[in-house]
Amino acid sequence: MPTWANFMLMDAASPLMEHLNLFHDYIMMILISILMFISYIMIMIMKNKFIHKTLMEEQTIEVIWTIIPMVTLIFIAIPSLNLLYL
Repeated sequence: MPTWANFMLMDAASPLMEHLNLFHDYIMMILISILMFISYIMIMIMKNKFIHKTLMEEQTIEVIWTIIPMVTLIFIAIPSLNLLYL
């Protein structure tokens, strides 16, 4: 039963809705872990005294920032397409 300020979906009435509930939980797990990881990295960078804060010319971090969202989108897209078309 839906309630005010509920983060979950309604109770499932069909097998497809049950899969959508599981997909929602899967996506929320991915998003919360990304949020925690980025928060941890930002806090560690702010606490680190050995990093020059105005000079950042890292090529590897730019490659990582390009590849990780692509991989995350693939992990989200595969179950989504499976639920949509199968």
